[in-house]
Amino acid sequence: MLEYRLLEYFLAVCEQLHFTKAAEKLGISQPTLSQQIRLLESRLGTSLFQRIGKRIFITEAGEILYKHSRNMFHELDQAQAAINEMRGMQRGRLRIGCSGNHLLTATIVSFHASYPGIELSVTELATEETKEGLLNNQLDLGVVFLPGEEEQLQRIPLYNERLQFVVSSKHPLAQSEAIGLRDLCELPLAMLPKKFYVRQMLDDCVHRAGLALKPALELSTLESLLQMARNNVRGAILPESYVKRIGDHSGIWSIPIQDPVPEKEVGIVLRKDMFMCKTTDTFIRQLSTDFI
Repeated sequence: MLEYRLLEYFLAVCEQLHFTKAAEKLGISQPTLSQQIRLLESRLGTSLFQRIGKRIFITEAGEILYKHSRNMFHELDQAQAAINEMRGMQRGRLRIGCSGNHLLTATIVSFHASYPGIELSVTELATEETKEGLLNNQLDLGVVFLPGEEEQLQRIPLYNERLQFVVSSKHPLAQSEAIGLRDLCELPLAMLPKKFYVRQMLDDCVHRAGLALKPALELSTLESLLQMARNNVRGAILPESYVKRIGDHSGIWSIPIQDPVPEKEVGIVLRKDMFMCKTTDTFIRQLSTDFI
């Protein structure tokens, strides 16, 4: 019978594909981790990792064990959620991936005030990273640009997100009521990198129109893009929801994009086989209410 601890070590190496990083995450030494993985391989009678130079790859046997171990840990988490349900919402945790922390700020404040014993862990991730976190049992739910229908994921729509062109109040286009997509493509822009759905939304819209963008800056946070606009470095592409929720609108002007409007549905995603405990259900209800 395989020990829980050995499988926990094994999963950490699978996720990091690096023994030193996995050991740091687990809080143990790298030699100890290597010894424990060798012990696991000895008990199974097969290699779980293939080492080529400094790189580590999961073997076919390792992939099989990874799939079943991940499901086992998911079931254990579901059991813990069910037990927490019996005790009421006094303790527990909720791990959330989102396409922008601004989407959750109001909900987090009200939820934490009502249930201070619940640990909330919110990580800003691209949509694909959130999907991967859900399927790998690293997240409980996500708030993202909704992907297409997924066999393993449930989708709960919240609202329709639109993109805006944000500029300094000193920019020549400040005071404009709208900007056409064709005109936007003539300007040097500050944008998120291609892995983010906000960027993919605009890229797809531009591609369908037979146009091409001129990204001058690529920055990985909405706040950094906002500062580029505010300081009149470059106009930035930002979600309308983010622009509405920032507290200080001084020094900037937001311009709707049209002809066509880049827009996409945002919502909640979670695993279909996840136990819907009271903690998760209450958070989802609160979030849905905040977007009405």
